[in-house]
Amino acid sequence: MNDILEVKNVVKRYGKYTALNNVSLTIPSGCIYGLLGPNGAGKTSLIRIINQITYPDQGQVLFNGKPLAPHHVGEIGYMPEERGLYKSMKVGEQALYLAQLKGMDRNEAKKQLKYWFEKLNIESWWDKKLQELSKGMAQKVQFIVTVLHQPKLLILDEPFSGFDPVNANLIKDEILELNKKGTTIIFSTHRMESVEEMCDYIALIDKSNKIIEGKLIDVKKQYRNNSYQVGIIPNDVEKLMYELTLKYKVEQADFKSLNNELKLNVHLGNDVPNQVLPILLQNGVVTHFTENIPSINDIFISSVQGATPNQF
Repeated sequence: MNDILEVKNVVKRYGKYTALNNVSLTIPSGCIYGLLGPNGAGKTSLIRIINQITYPDQGQVLFNGKPLAPHHVGEIGYMPEERGLYKSMKVGEQALYLAQLKGMDRNEAKKQLKYWFEKLNIESWWDKKLQELSKGMAQKVQFIVTVLHQPKLLILDEPFSGFDPVNANLIKDEILELNKKGTTIIFSTHRMESVEEMCDYIALIDKSNKIIEGKLIDVKKQYRNNSYQVGIIPNDVEKLMYELTLKYKVEQADFKSLNNELKLNVHLGNDVPNQVLPILLQNGVVTHFTENIPSINDIFISSVQGATPNQF
């Protein structure tokens, strides 16, 4: 897989404040890449550099192996968190205007707009002014004008903000469909469940520095700690706990289930699951046994706070 975007040792300063400190990222073509970080971490500064709204003080950005240049703007689509549509302008009129700014022919733009307006069931909005639309309705228009020119790289900053669950799911499906057709997507969000569901790769920026980057599954493997959630209806609680604590770290757990069983977290250390299962099966009915796989939310919080994800 080739890399569509390479960020190499980028530094960005605003006066004495360093927004990005020697940040390097590699974004493979065709992936969905989660760009994560707390507020003020430097994500927006990086996105603005990729869109050539601002420029780095040091370092460089490569697009398909070549230095990022003005003509690459036509191959990038950007939907900012703070939407940029004109409130008093008619929806169709400004969609055409923005498409032409991206280099589209007016007739082709009309054709593509017709396709998208029909697809998202908003044909009747063409002559409405943006100020007549709800926030979620305006979001649909913003999404359309972002993807209309069929960019190779699509940058989405909090794309589900303002949507109800039905429309959020609709836009999610459209994002996944664009990705399936080959569009690379940089996905910046605070919704960790969306990252879990959609992203192939992630990077975490905190206090202007990159602290994590890699395949989502590989990042999760780095943070796993060989602990398991156990649900059991014990024959004798004291006997079970005695046998478990002879070998393992065991604490009470809290997870959702349909049974009124004893819930435990068992840390296996260097053992494998097959070594604890006989103890459990000899001491009761096992109703639940699953690995504590760290969530992206756990990893995000613990990395920003400088601790190991706590499974207990």
